[in-house]
Amino acid sequence: MIIVENLVFDYPTKRALHGVSLVVREGSITALVGPNGAGKTTLMRCIAALDPPYSGRIAVAGIDVFEEPRQAHEVMGYLSDFFGLYDQLTVRQCLVHAADSHGLSAARREERVQQTAIALGLEDRLNAKAETLSRGLRQRLAIAQAIVHEPRVLLLDEPAAGLDPEARQDLSTLLRGLAARGMTLLVSSHILAELEDYSTDMVIVDNGRIVENRSLEPGAVQGATQGVPRVAMLLELAADVPEIAATVQAIADVADVDGSGREIRFTLPDDANRRAALLRQLIGAGVPVAGLSRERSSLQDSYIKRVNEARQVRP
Repeated sequence: MIIVENLVFDYPTKRALHGVSLVVREGSITALVGPNGAGKTTLMRCIAALDPPYSGRIAVAGIDVFEEPRQAHEVMGYLSDFFGLYDQLTVRQCLVHAADSHGLSAARREERVQQTAIALGLEDRLNAKAETLSRGLRQRLAIAQAIVHEPRVLLLDEPAAGLDPEARQDLSTLLRGLAARGMTLLVSSHILAELEDYSTDMVIVDNGRIVENRSLEPGAVQGATQGVPRVAMLLELAADVPEIAATVQAIADVADVDGSGREIRFTLPDDANRRAALLRQLIGAGVPVAGLSRERSSLQDSYIKRVNEARQVRP
């Protein structure tokens, strides 16, 4: 849905993006993470066709955002980290203004204002002025303005900043709902635990470079066996078993075995029949199996590990 190729962006005294390339898959909620000054906001503004790069290409839904920015804006919604609202306008007036700015017809505009207000939980606040809304409701209104034209892609820069825990939970539910309706989301945040609640993919940016771009689906790993994706698994035992790693390694389709004692990690083709066969073999061999599950490392663990690895090999 979003394709970035060899993107270079320069500020007067600093290169912010160094040949960045990435793909954001359709229907995903992709977490864009990295330290302050890594280039996240610059990358988002380039994708939103707000800042032209020195070189490179960006396509959103097949549209080149620099050659056809107006068409790109029709399929995109963007919310900056420091967003503004017209405080003296009502919620309805704010949404009408946003719809008009995207050229919606009068009939379509009213329909989308109602639909968006319902989707964002603002239907009972349509006649309230923006200045009277809580921080969480103002965030909802800002997102509503970004999606009132029904975009296919939504870019959110630090959307949870300043929200209390309850409002952050509401935001997580909201973003999952938007993705369920077919929207592709790219979300930048420093709150990794909050991103982990709803993200399906992760892009790590550090010092203007992509450190990692991968799926966060439970157990997802690279590679496949006979066309079947492999997943990371965790085998838990009720007691220590000598040479258990070798026992697991010898089973068909098992790879990347690591661990000892009561916890063994490995990869296996993502197939229920193969997992069942694995359990039958282990139990039949007298292994005291306590549990078998997919393994998913936390977003923070993955982030810290990959950033540290990248910094060690960077010249």
